[in-house]
Amino acid sequence: MKKFFGEFKKFITRGNVLDMAVGVIVGGAFTAIVNALSNNILKPIINWVLAQIFGANSLSEVYTFLKQATVKDPETGKETIDLANSIYIDWGAFINAIINFLLIAFVLFMIVRIINRMKEFDLVDDRLTKEDKKALKAQGKRVTDKKAVKEYLDAKAAKAAEEKAKADAEAAEKARLEREANPTTEDLLKMILSEIKKA
Repeated sequence: MKKFFGEFKKFITRGNVLDMAVGVIVGGAFTAIVNALSNNILKPIINWVLAQIFGANSLSEVYTFLKQATVKDPETGKETIDLANSIYIDWGAFINAIINFLLIAFVLFMIVRIINRMKEFDLVDDRLTKEDKKALKAQGKRVTDKKAVKEYLDAKAAKAAEEKAKADAEAAEKARLEREANPTTEDLLKMILSEIKKA
């Protein structure tokens, strides 16, 4: 019995089970949002369009009767359609199902797209600064393209190395000129020694 409950605990605390539970709960809440959007915003607009086209007041009145049963109202003597005993195609329910499906599919698409974009931004090389990202964008390259980022960083490193070598050469030349203009005692002794050797 202890082993059974240990296995059950291991199963229930697995990451994918918890993720699935969260997904089901969020999915239920999300369905309520989609239904509210569909029933309270989109369906009134669609009902108005259908009323203009078909003359019906809403999607709930869009039927094609295969067998129509009527009931006579004893007080008014007016005949009304008996939907319980009629055989009909309920186009309104079908259109509602399509609307709900399209809404859910669209919102899920947007969520997945946002998550994928966030993952793409997570893959961005940490070595890129804001200026680097702007430069890549100006070159028409994406910061998520690893090959383009590597090429850009290699070119940037080569340029920095070239600029450093140039700056070092300029600094060495400047130091040499300054030393010639202001020779130290050691430099003066070397110059005298070289002159003595020439003579």
